[in-house]
Amino acid sequence: MPCGPFVVRLRTRSAEIVEGLQRLYRDFPLMPEGGFVDFEVEVRPPGLARRFLRPQVGFYCDGRAPFKPLPRHQAFPMLEWGLNWVISTHAHDHLVLHAAVLERDGRALLLSADPGSGKSTLCAGLVHAGWRLLSDELALLELSSGRVRPVARPISLKNESIEVVRGLGDEVELSAVCADTTKGAVAHMRPPADSVARRAEMALPAWLVFPRFTRGGQLSVEPVGKAHAFMEMVRHAFNYGFLGASAFDALA
Repeated sequence: MPCGPFVVRLRTRSAEIVEGLQRLYRDFPLMPEGGFVDFEVEVRPPGLARRFLRPQVGFYCDGRAPFKPLPRHQAFPMLEWGLNWVISTHAHDHLVLHAAVLERDGRALLLSADPGSGKSTLCAGLVHAGWRLLSDELALLELSSGRVRPVARPISLKNESIEVVRGLGDEVELSAVCADTTKGAVAHMRPPADSVARRAEMALPAWLVFPRFTRGGQLSVEPVGKAHAFMEMVRHAFNYGFLGASAFDALA
């Protein structure tokens, strides 16, 4: 299956993942049998005992387990977190930023913020309003062109934002809610079919927004200086130090 700039082969017997794929990934193409695969991904119990006693599953990439196992019912969120890890730790021909990205009229809007700031909720709302989803979590800035490469996958929602997004309309399709993860309650929103179909169309960044949710607050917009914005994006970059000067040039 396509996963941003990569192709991933997924193996699993998890009923939770099968259900999640059928519901949220049904617009994604299956890649040709025997074609090139970047990563072999598997979600399975870490051992025979964990199939039956307090059942758990682990995420494996090319045989390596980057995370500790989680309870079996958290298998689908674990797959999504694992795919984020695959992209953020391997896409070093891009500057990888912790940001949602949306596109309209060929121009990209980047939403970069710390967890709990409402980034994914705002992203889901804009997608529902007609913006094209490039990514809800990872902005891949191509070093050679400065364009953003799409990673159109399900939008991750947490806690109260789940019902906020569900209330946008009957056409919003969400996964089952996992209520007791380390991040609280988690659900995922199906990406629009058009965003999936246009997953190869890159866009040039035009706007950079640092959203901050305040309960009971009023909408306000404040300009941010270029130097402050630059340092914030460095803080939200996964591989700025690894890329060095090329990352500086891409952000500048």
